[in-house]
Amino acid sequence: MAAELVALTIDVENPQRAARFWAGLLGWEFEKGAETTLRPTDDTGFLLHFEPSTQPRNGPNVAHFDLTSEDLADQEAKVARVLELGGGHLDIGQGEVDHVVMADPDGNEFCVIAPGNRFLAGCGFVGAVSGDGSRAKGCFWSEVLGWPLVWDQDEETAIRSPHGGPKLTWGGPPVKARTGKERWHFDLAPAAGTDFATELDRLLALGAEKVDIGQGDVPWEVLADPDGHEFCLLRP
Repeated sequence: MAAELVALTIDVENPQRAARFWAGLLGWEFEKGAETTLRPTDDTGFLLHFEPSTQPRNGPNVAHFDLTSEDLADQEAKVARVLELGGGHLDIGQGEVDHVVMADPDGNEFCVIAPGNRFLAGCGFVGAVSGDGSRAKGCFWSEVLGWPLVWDQDEETAIRSPHGGPKLTWGGPPVKARTGKERWHFDLAPAAGTDFATELDRLLALGAEKVDIGQGDVPWEVLADPDGHEFCLLRP
């Protein structure tokens, strides 16, 4: 039985500021009683949650959003909206490209993709969560979530929920070395009718490993995927 992708959690300096920025850009709603958690208004399917962190950024995140555009005017309008909300342009050495690399107020990278991108067609405004990762990682997450591989070529992989929404994509090797606790991670929950211990055993059998990132005594399990990137299994 596949696990449920509950949330994408991002560590930021100011969770309220980050949540306001992304709510304004994506049009997502604040979760009831939670000023730092956003619920999608489309078929994206997972929450966006911001956690406070005092650790300085130590390089690019392991993943970023690819946001789609309907036409050039729409792309320009979305770039302008990012700037209006307090984000900015970002130079990561991308050179001359047709997408626009930007950052939110906490420096988290994302791309506003040019119109006509066939790979992201039909995926919605959040077209993809694009990350660094090997083919083994893509296959692992396909098994974990029960999402089929929709791209598997030249070590690059992508999966997508059968119910639609954004793709999860990995660009293949070389995989960047870890530089401390990651600022982005997935939060999972056992599928309905599956208990925590059974799901934990399944994830470990698929290749996950238990990891200690200083979490202490918490009611969830911190795990790492085949590339060593962290995620959490929440109790129901």
